Amino acid sequence: MSLMRRNLVQIWEQLRAKKPQFKQFLESLRIQNLRGIADLTIPFTYPVTVVAGPNGCGKSTVLFACACAYEVAGKRDYSPAFLFPNLKPQNAPGMADLMVNPSFEYHFIEYGVRPSMTWRRLKSWSRSFMGRKSGKQPQRALYLRTLANLTSPTEVRSILQIGNRDFTQEELDADLIAFAHRVMPFKYQSLQLLKFNDKELLFAQREDTSASYSEFHMSAGERALLRISKDISRLQGALILIDEVEAGLHPYTQQQVMLELQRLALRNDLQIIVTSHSPVILESVPPEARLFLERVEGDVKLQPPYRDIFQRAFYGRPQNRLSILCEDSVAEALILGVLERINPELNLTPDDVSVGRDTGKDLFPQHVEALGKFGLLDAFVFVLDGDARSVEGKLIMAAERYNRVVKPLFLPGRDLPPEAWIYQTLEKHGEAYAQVLGAPNFVAILQQLRQQFDNAADTPTNIAKSRYVTLAEDLHRTPEELARMVGRIESARGDMKVFADELRDAISNWRSRSIG
Repeated sequence: MSLMRRNLVQIWEQLRAKKPQFKQFLESLRIQNLRGIADLTIPFTYPVTVVAGPNGCGKSTVLFACACAYEVAGKRDYSPAFLFPNLKPQNAPGMADLMVNPSFEYHFIEYGVRPSMTWRRLKSWSRSFMGRKSGKQPQRALYLRTLANLTSPTEVRSILQIGNRDFTQEELDADLIAFAHRVMPFKYQSLQLLKFNDKELLFAQREDTSASYSEFHMSAGERALLRISKDISRLQGALILIDEVEAGLHPYTQQQVMLELQRLALRNDLQIIVTSHSPVILESVPPEARLFLERVEGDVKLQPPYRDIFQRAFYGRPQNRLSILCEDSVAEALILGVLERINPELNLTPDDVSVGRDTGKDLFPQHVEALGKFGLLDAFVFVLDGDARSVEGKLIMAAERYNRVVKPLFLPGRDLPPEAWIYQTLEKHGEAYAQVLGAPNFVAILQQLRQQFDNAADTPTNIAKSRYVTLAEDLHRTPEELARMVGRIESARGDMKVFADELRDAISNWRSRSIG
């Protein structure tokens, strides 16, 4: 595991443990009848959330609706009337925006209690508190950043006037400089904020080149990072909302930014919600923090968290890679064992093929649907367990809706889970595997476990899996290590050779399509 990955996993565990201690937390948002969203509920379970999905699926709508959840001291900008304005020209009624009773519903954690609130628009926007006459909108510090930068010539001219006035200089604090140093490829000697009335301009002095320049001469990524970190580094307990957080950032910097945002959330009790199209951003938060929106039949739906293998396909990873989808870690290990044998024959590297797992057989038709919408079925091979043949017809029908033919492969062992097939195979070649495993009493172990589990009170599938896991423990190996070894050895004979040949053909067909 890389150092970055270890750092991310560590901060995930720390934030999960810290979340129950947050005094304020937006737990869920429900949007009805707005911008093509009929009824959408968004849960927030982890302090840093990434909202993803294709263009037009409502990511920014979710972000702006979150901004309406709290009353912000001294600010009128975070109300539905301000964030969701309507065009209603008197002389051209056909050009008006139409809203049919939109509403937002919120559920909060507020200092140990769980209040709720609703914004609803009839003639105008109004609040209600689920029947509580004494209810009040919670107050909280809030920061909302959209993709907009200083691109308007009018804005630029206005801020340039700072240079002609008696502006003040404010040295930015060490936390901001430390944040910048961790995410930028260079270091600053100082960062200053030039201020005149309500106008501000960043000014930087670099250590590496001794260069001095205002933010007019910063890259888009540098300016965005400094602005965000300046605005939120001192906030405590706030709700932070950032639209398209990856804009202008290199993939490595994206990952570093998400690590630092999560560290800041841990240190300052921040709840952070960002939108993104980047797979790097998505993989920088744990699975429960990845919210995927998709427009389905004229409405927006929250999809189950995509496995990493889908994220890489959906969100911009290189497409010249074949993805193999299977059910669980034992199936994945068997496939990897087969690939170890056939990859050299096909002149493939590990980067050419990736294997994804942890999805039940009944979800495979849904996966085919999702991949079909993105036009990615040709880049996937579906491998089901031997006891999952009942879903084959559903996969074929789902692919036909996108004018594609999907022929799933099946691991050996008809009507058997992989664990049962592996166990039978080890029994069939017990003496040979005893030598490979360096376990002289291997055959006796197999016989003993067979007797112990044959009369267990459970389903045959659970019995087979428990017996296999116990065998792996007795051999001081993981179930995956044992399966990978069996996959590699058996791919040269019997039922596994048949599967290996089918997989070889599927890979060759994919390669032909890719070249063509």
